[in-house]
Amino acid sequence: MEIYLYIALFAPLVGSLFAALFGATPKTMLTGIVASGLLFLSLVSSAILLNYVMMGHTVHVEMMTWIATGDLYIPYGFVVDQVSVVMMMVVTIVSTVVHVYSIGYMDHDKGFNRFFSYLSAFVFSMMVLVMSDNFAGLFIGWEGVGLCSWLLIGFWYHKESATWAANEAFIMNRIADLAMLIGIFIIYWNIGSLQYDVVFAEIANLPMPIITWIGIFLFIGAMGKSAQFPLHTWLADAMEGPTPVSALIHAATMVTAGVYLVVRANPVYDLIPDVGLFIASLGAFVAIFAASMALVNRDMKRIIAYSTLSQLGYMFVAAGLGAYWVALFHLMAHAFFKALLFLGAGNVMHAMHNELDPFKMGGLRKVMKGTFIMMTLASVALAGIYPFAGFFSKDLILEAAFVENHYIIYAVLLFTAGLTAFYSFRLVALIFHGEERYKLFGIHPHEAYKFMLVAMAPLLILAIIAGSFKLSYFELVTNLLPAVEYHIHHPMTYWMITIGTQLFVILAVLLAYKKYASWSSVPDGTSKLENCFCYKLLSNQYYIPKLYEELFSKPYRELSRIAWKQIDLKIVDATVDGIANLIYQTGEKTHTMQNGNLSSMLRWMVIGLVVLLVLAVAFTVGYNAVTMRAM
Repeated sequence: MEIYLYIALFAPLVGSLFAALFGATPKTMLTGIVASGLLFLSLVSSAILLNYVMMGHTVHVEMMTWIATGDLYIPYGFVVDQVSVVMMMVVTIVSTVVHVYSIGYMDHDKGFNRFFSYLSAFVFSMMVLVMSDNFAGLFIGWEGVGLCSWLLIGFWYHKESATWAANEAFIMNRIADLAMLIGIFIIYWNIGSLQYDVVFAEIANLPMPIITWIGIFLFIGAMGKSAQFPLHTWLADAMEGPTPVSALIHAATMVTAGVYLVVRANPVYDLIPDVGLFIASLGAFVAIFAASMALVNRDMKRIIAYSTLSQLGYMFVAAGLGAYWVALFHLMAHAFFKALLFLGAGNVMHAMHNELDPFKMGGLRKVMKGTFIMMTLASVALAGIYPFAGFFSKDLILEAAFVENHYIIYAVLLFTAGLTAFYSFRLVALIFHGEERYKLFGIHPHEAYKFMLVAMAPLLILAIIAGSFKLSYFELVTNLLPAVEYHIHHPMTYWMITIGTQLFVILAVLLAYKKYASWSSVPDGTSKLENCFCYKLLSNQYYIPKLYEELFSKPYRELSRIAWKQIDLKIVDATVDGIANLIYQTGEKTHTMQNGNLSSMLRWMVIGLVVLLVLAVAFTVGYNAVTMRAM
């Protein structure tokens, strides 16, 4: 089975290197085909490994020694177990679809070859992250996805907004990654190893304050990657990258890494329930916080991005309450319908000449029937309506909160479920229903290439049926994760809550359609709603980016300006320039010594000889004086 592990891991890397060979050349369709084919090969290998793991086996390999110094030993080690294989399947399924889709989406882009090189490298980094058998290997993959996200978010580097968003994501994640690195250092300092099996076997023997700090620092790292408050602002701005990148970041890589870290480190968090409760509480806050911003946003991709942020909050609630298998289940289900939503949004963007405001669309179902069906069904899954995948995974999180008696968290998540349904179908209604407002702007929309729709079909199928995998999934992952089941024991209470939740969600869908399905105008900012305080608060992201600008960005720029003018120019540059000028002037004054005149050169030789004799006499006298005093 080792050969399948290597194929699953390294096939994306081979695809990235192959595409990189043509990175500086005009578009070569072969790069997209080869990269997609190698991703499919990785998917097949992951599926074979899944079947092997389901039979009760694991695959653990050590390729070679990476670091061996003193007591520190870190190998290039990889493990395929019940948790990593689930992540491998999610990553390879979504990535394969995104690669095939990108052949059509990036068809006319000059950076076609470069894009596939970055995209495959992104997948390889994520595979390293989830397959490593130690924290050091996980951190290498962690930094790899950070680098690739910077390359892909800023892919259109000629746009200032794209480079700014890429830098924001990169810098904000570096802040969190420093905390994660501190957590890894604490683990090694106290345990002497970074191997998962050793760390998790010894962690309970450490003092409780040490375990608490390890959990806190690791979670701060997770907060950065998964864009949890207050390190959340980069996620919406990351929409500046190509849409397939958004699908990959939000569904299978990058933001899911934080949830994976908490799930993988579950033996640590089981020992510190107070930290777990904080994680759950923060997740609940982020869920409603992000959903509220999606309610009024007028950027199609940002609305879906806020949706991802909200659903990540759900995942962290489950993980924080100890329902690790539930968190991973929602991660898996969410990946399928969220990737489908983003790719559908990419179709709409192409049809609308990169227009992102849904109020400038309307009636697109007439010319984009395939995309309309897919985005509608993906929204049904996102809203958590039975029997789609989102219902099963989200319902489990609500049950976990209710059974654990965290009724405030439960109420927040329930209300957020209604908001999710409302903003999801607000988007669908504005894009595909109502009057054809795009005609006001002279746009002539068209459906995407057929092969792009075909590529999206597996995600649609999984968004519908993934919930049916619940039992087999539970049996698989609970061989490694705590096998805690969450059931509301009183049947009447269970059915009241379940049916009530569904009715609440469906009511939110109907309200969204009632308000927006017949929309006929383009808001111009003059309506009472757009000028009310709440609307401005939400549309400006609670003014948090503005707050960060005033508290951090502006003072840092001012400090940099002062350092440049007062220190760099007046001290550093002045010192360097002064030394250079001194040497230059000395050369100017003394170059006459080398004028080629024999008499002049003899005079300088005599002067030099006299100076040397004087120095020699002075040294001798001084040495004798010191010697006499010593005697």
